[in-house]
Amino acid sequence: MSTQPITPVSKSVNRRFFLKSGALAGGGLLLGLHVYGKNLNGLELDDASVFEPNAYIRIDAVGKVTIMAPNPEVGQGVKTSLPMLVAEELDVAWDTVNIEQAPLDINKYKRQLAGGSGSTPTSWESFRKAGATARQMLIAAAAAKWSVAPGDCYTENGFVVHRSSGKRIAYGEVASVAATMQPPTDVVLKDPKDYKIIGKRIKNVDNLNIVTGKAKYGLDTRREGMLFAVVARPPAFGQKLVSFDDAGALKIPGVKKVVRVENKVAVLAETTWAAKKGRDALVLQWEAEGKLESTPDHQAEFSANILKTTEKPVRADGNVEDSFKLADHVLEAVFEAPFLPHAPLEPMNFFAHVTADKAELFGPNQAPERALNELSRVLELPKEKITLGLSDRMGGGFGRRLMADTPLEAALISKAAALPVLVVYTREDDMQAGHYRPAGMYRYRAAIGKDGNLDAWHLTVSSINQPNGSRENSFPAGAVPNFRIDSINLESKITIGPWRAPNHNFLAFTEESFLDEIAYDLKKDPIAFRMELLDRSSSNSYGKRIYDPERYRAVIKKVAEMSNWSEQGKNGRYKGFGAHFSFSTYAAQVAEISVSNGKIKVHKVWCAIDCGRVINPLGAEQQIEGGIIDGLGHALYGELTFDKGTAQQKNFNTYKLIRIQDAPDIETAFINTEQFPQGLGEPGLPPIGAAVSNAIFAATGRRMRKQPFAMQPLI
Repeated sequence: MSTQPITPVSKSVNRRFFLKSGALAGGGLLLGLHVYGKNLNGLELDDASVFEPNAYIRIDAVGKVTIMAPNPEVGQGVKTSLPMLVAEELDVAWDTVNIEQAPLDINKYKRQLAGGSGSTPTSWESFRKAGATARQMLIAAAAAKWSVAPGDCYTENGFVVHRSSGKRIAYGEVASVAATMQPPTDVVLKDPKDYKIIGKRIKNVDNLNIVTGKAKYGLDTRREGMLFAVVARPPAFGQKLVSFDDAGALKIPGVKKVVRVENKVAVLAETTWAAKKGRDALVLQWEAEGKLESTPDHQAEFSANILKTTEKPVRADGNVEDSFKLADHVLEAVFEAPFLPHAPLEPMNFFAHVTADKAELFGPNQAPERALNELSRVLELPKEKITLGLSDRMGGGFGRRLMADTPLEAALISKAAALPVLVVYTREDDMQAGHYRPAGMYRYRAAIGKDGNLDAWHLTVSSINQPNGSRENSFPAGAVPNFRIDSINLESKITIGPWRAPNHNFLAFTEESFLDEIAYDLKKDPIAFRMELLDRSSSNSYGKRIYDPERYRAVIKKVAEMSNWSEQGKNGRYKGFGAHFSFSTYAAQVAEISVSNGKIKVHKVWCAIDCGRVINPLGAEQQIEGGIIDGLGHALYGELTFDKGTAQQKNFNTYKLIRIQDAPDIETAFINTEQFPQGLGEPGLPPIGAAVSNAIFAATGRRMRKQPFAMQPLI
């Protein structure tokens, strides 16, 4: 059988760096860089908390330049955008560069994850320094060959050029010489005005492989002697396995083995179909450990919790209680968030081959170092005895593949069976044995003072397995003098996990919808009202805030201009507004909708973004568009409910994903800035729910306070 190469993962940044160089067999230059950088907000980190990124540049004797892409690629485009940084400073033509996924190596890479929209901000400085260091060494090698000063030379599209004579030499011709030189201790980065690659619209490097079917995903993994494993997991959260009978399963053609691992039973077969049929033939006895949970039970507990206050609020500015007592009037709204599965189109899967003294694993994972740590602990093997490879691409992640449960499960099954296995989830497995976005309930109260101003804001949130279900320093924090947040956890046996833009994904909907209600009550334009609050935040500084009011204002102003905001109701179409600050990026959106026969149609979405400098506008637009469509689909249709511990939506016939005909036209504009670049995989998603819900109010006069919208009456 054919085998797949074991593949890679991710990194970070800071200001000091060191570099090791060496010659390749047959001539050439290999650079391995460790560059320490900045955190997500561009702040300096002390040595105890640094991120260590690794970038590798390989230049062979014939001038072939290979740039390694160390971050997991889950569709966010980092396999293209981050090597662009290296190529820019290396000064090579983009179409001559070869991009390879780097291998997982915990000794070289320290931020090995795709999550938190962090790959770009944590790599911006280090990857450019990688390219600039290589360029400077190549100039020095050429200058030595010509017996001229390095300062008399410059680079251009893979060549070193002598300024006065015009002599040119290709990188490949001096690569071996450069490999013998001491790396510089300081490098000069390009002036942004000289960028040739950064800021250009560059196509994804995997496009051809994707459309021709050559891109390798975890489900494509094949190894000699490998069997497919389909697993019988508890049919309800809170159940344990009492007994099982595998006689029927072993009679299914192709089934080779059945093993019990912890609270599960795995059927191993020559094909996934045989493994699934074998699992269907198992006789399993489960019993409940305590009461099995249902959605109505959660709702009742949420409703009781949001009426409480806590001894230790998440945030408390001013005097909220007095403000409500003295208020001219009080507004209140309660919002409900359902559970959401991640529902990646590539179901969860992982390959494992565990023997007595080593383990090889391969598959899609967003946080391989976390998985490696867990594997080492559970298998009781040193990390150097475990090889963990990543598939070239992942068919969706959205936070689900940040968890280590799938590689751990594969490893334990392989160990028990003493065979190499590829664990494959069915869609039903994926929906019913997930780590979901937590369900929750959010109670907002606003006190309007005698002067007609917003004097107090109080949020009480209760959600599943979350001690803090809020983002306490986000807008309108800092803009309201009396501001309080209480968070009350509801413990549950249902597993949760990070879902694209954790907490932000629903908080943006609740906050921005409630702000619209306040604006309407005060008879103010929703956008003008937010601008007033941002003015108050700038001038009064009511407590801590993590956003810049001026940058916030800029995206709001821009999207109002793009959408011709003041025009409402033309041709039966209505507009709604939403904005949010997340992952150090500012996003403002306007949605234009119509409502006909009780059904919502989203026609267009305008989005203004300030994410700092944009590396690849084409990839950036795709991230924003993908986030908007993802957020829109879940706001309209997404809901996972439980009955006695069992998820009721089991496949896409009962859990609706947004379809092509439901996707709106999207227009995106980026605010021109030279600010430190931030991530984009998540910030485009949070505002869209509010923009649509506020548009629904403009069209119908009805407020949307729970999702999914399509399940709510509109007339």
